Amino acid sequence: MDGKNPQVDAFIGRSEKWQQAFTALRAVILDSPLTEELKWGKPCYTYDKNNVLILQGFKEFGALLFPKGALLRDPANVLAKPGENTQSARRIEFRNPQETAKIAGLLKSYIDEAIAIEKAGLKVEFKQTADFAIPEEFQSRLDSDPALKAAFFDLTPGRQRGYLLHFSSAKQAKTRASRVEKCVDRILDGQGLND
Repeated sequence: MDGKNPQVDAFIGRSEKWQQAFTALRAVILDSPLTEELKWGKPCYTYDKNNVLILQGFKEFGALLFPKGALLRDPANVLAKPGENTQSARRIEFRNPQETAKIAGLLKSYIDEAIAIEKAGLKVEFKQTADFAIPEEFQSRLDSDPALKAAFFDLTPGRQRGYLLHFSSAKQAKTRASRVEKCVDRILDGQGLND
């Protein structure tokens, strides 16, 4: 057996824009001890049931996402955070076939290191919720409303971080205050920002 998953075959077959790139990168990936699966509707490559690499196709670019990419050395300086607040994942983006060829040459060493990280059982040290700054506008509201304060701290840490990032991302105090007011009822109801 060549290690190909029929669900991934179908995914690549439907991926008109990135089909050639995914096919080339898949050949390199399947030449490793990773297992090919389809998770979240995307090709996902695992080692000992742990996610190591995910193929992603977007409108403007394709990418190889390493869920524990923050632990990888990056001698070629090709890994980037998918978002400003991403703590663990890193991805290699490509926009054309020439970039795909360059990535294919680097990929084996990045995969080997990602597998070594899994074998060693290494984990990313995540920033704790207490490490996130509480914007002044929200802190004032918490100080003046004990029910809101209790409800906020009863939320899961992930939901707390979601709100703190949402409030903090506004540049103007007026916008931060407006965001806080719009979210008060959700917080009091025990809901996260995106629930």
